[in-house]
Amino acid sequence: MSIDNGETAALAGGVTFRPLAADDAEALAAAYTVNREHLAPWEPVRPEAFFTPERQRERIEGLLRQRAEGFVVPWVLAEADGRIVGAVTLTGISRGPFCSAYIGYWVAVDRQGLGLAGAAVSRVCGLARDRLGLHRIEASTLVENTGSQRVLAKCGFEPIGMAPDYLHINGRWRDCRLFQRILHDGDPAW
Repeated sequence: MSIDNGETAALAGGVTFRPLAADDAEALAAAYTVNREHLAPWEPVRPEAFFTPERQRERIEGLLRQRAEGFVVPWVLAEADGRIVGAVTLTGISRGPFCSAYIGYWVAVDRQGLGLAGAAVSRVCGLARDRLGLHRIEASTLVENTGSQRVLAKCGFEPIGMAPDYLHINGRWRDCRLFQRILHDGDPAW
């Protein structure tokens, strides 16, 4: 089942929230390269190839294939000149009685503090409820990632627990705080 990931929307500071596109490889490689140090504490160790347009092209093709299959929905935050300054992705989309997904996001170091993460996460929650019919979204943050925890709280996510050694981030297994947002209490979308 293919997923429509919604139209574009203007966010703060001239940034647009839009679906990830096949031709975003160069801009995404540049964004990851510029933000490499900023993102390193919160992400897996990336091989050098990850930062190349070729690897991003392969990655985007995979994400778009998974979107067509109904398992992933990727968006980017982009400026008018095409510069990518962030991304939000729903992964692990499940139907039936679980009717849930996971959310991950990041914002460029030079675009922090503008409310972009909160605006994008809120938009994704609305799309997940209204277009995908999802019941809930789950998020995890490293214990010390208080900035991301504030974003989630402002977007209506509630803490649901701790997960020891949950993710392999920055070279080691890390404990994470788990959050969820209930989107609706209707019957599940099958």
